[in-house]
Amino acid sequence: MNNFNPKIKDLTIKTNEPLSNYTFTKTGGNADYLALPDNEEQLSQLLAVANDSGIAITVLGNSSNLIVSDQGIRGLTVILTHLTAIKVSGNNISAEAGAALIDVAIAAQEHGLSGLEFAAGIPGSVGGAVYMNAGAYGGQTADVINYAKVVGFDGDVKTLTNSDLEFDYRHSVIQNGHNAVLAAEFELTPGDPNLILAKMDHFNALRASKQPLELPSCGSVFKRPKDHFAGKLIHDAGLQGYRFGGAEVSTKHAGFIVNVGGATATDYINVIRHVQETVYQNSGIHLETEVKIIGAK
Repeated sequence: MNNFNPKIKDLTIKTNEPLSNYTFTKTGGNADYLALPDNEEQLSQLLAVANDSGIAITVLGNSSNLIVSDQGIRGLTVILTHLTAIKVSGNNISAEAGAALIDVAIAAQEHGLSGLEFAAGIPGSVGGAVYMNAGAYGGQTADVINYAKVVGFDGDVKTLTNSDLEFDYRHSVIQNGHNAVLAAEFELTPGDPNLILAKMDHFNALRASKQPLELPSCGSVFKRPKDHFAGKLIHDAGLQGYRFGGAEVSTKHAGFIVNVGGATATDYINVIRHVQETVYQNSGIHLETEVKIIGAK
């Protein structure tokens, strides 16, 4: 492990920090170095220093649709969950990358702005929503975002418009690397706060009735194959309840893998691979992962 100790005002760098403390699955090995910057200036300085030193950089948000390997992450891991400011201006809402997408949806509803109802139950951050083009119930980030403010790993800040972000299904240009989302602005439509809330409540009720929210998980594991549903393919392959170690294909929703106790990232990965192989044998369809698997091997 390289010695990395940048002197950035009021920023603490943790060493050998367990990432299981920060992931929704409650799994993952240690980060060589971990920082949680409090503002844009700290983040920009940190990335520039790390980039100049040649240390590997990994930027994370809420880590809700993510599996970090049991071997952890080499180099510097930056978590943006301290960057949480949300501002409403007219029909637009701007939010920092670490703001919970749910909180942004609530702010929109409180100001009578429609368009983010689909996000009412998505547990990720704004940065993660941009990175993944997060969506649910017929809505997606690409439908409502005006622009994203990003910082390169060299510390330079720039703005990417909706078209610059090259959105596709669970994809944006941010996945190409070397940029981290700082903030995003959403352009919404005026609406009745009560009707907006009713729609949000409806989506959340659907989510609670169908998804295993009571157990740690990495969210929706697989992308939806063309003309099929991943959950149905997994169910039809008889895989609900399949368990490896402490990771189990949810008996409530086959598209989720839950931590039923003591699961490791390796357990999750083994379940994912088994599901992919079995579904392919059963249907001839290869399930692509939506969840991102990162870290040392």
